[in-house]
Amino acid sequence: MRITGGSDSGRILSKIPRSALIRPTSDKVREAIFSILGQDLDGIAVLDLFSGTGSLGLEALSRGAGSAVFIDHSREAIRLIRKNIALCGHGESARVLRKDLRKGLPKALSSTQQPFDLVFLDPPYRFTGIPFVMAYLTKDKRLSPGAWAVAETSTHNRLPPQIGYLRAVDTRSYGDTRITFYVHKPHESAKSTRRHHEFKNGNLPRLF
Repeated sequence: MRITGGSDSGRILSKIPRSALIRPTSDKVREAIFSILGQDLDGIAVLDLFSGTGSLGLEALSRGAGSAVFIDHSREAIRLIRKNIALCGHGESARVLRKDLRKGLPKALSSTQQPFDLVFLDPPYRFTGIPFVMAYLTKDKRLSPGAWAVAETSTHNRLPPQIGYLRAVDTRSYGDTRITFYVHKPHESAKSTRRHHEFKNGNLPRLF
């Protein structure tokens, strides 16, 4: 597993211990996600939920993100995330929190003053609480207007087109993985936020 783009492109991340129940996002899927998001993420604030190895947040930092918060419940994952942050030299830009996200967001997250511009959600495929976690993000006003939320599920799990002010704008499938892209639109009318638009290649709105 490696960083696929940006200043750390090609850097090999730490090997996942066999005892760790971590399903990392493949290099191919990560590369596809950032091809859609854009390569220049200069200065944005990133939240990497169900971080696992931390690869998604580290990809964002490699591409210029200003900061990233990594959250996972597994102690092995936390150790691995910290190891990969050090390996990539992003210690000053990264914060690691341990929390069972089935019980909501960590209280320590409220001390982060800057709203997040990009959120990744990559839980185990058996986890069905992504809408619950995303609803907390919008309720607690942790997202900036126009923020992205990128959720990874199996192709058998279809997420709702609308969660609070988060609106699904695109869905891509890679093998047994489905990636759903949401945009945070807190200022849209109730009527407009109920609409679900499917954007095709080349027509996805640029938010960064």
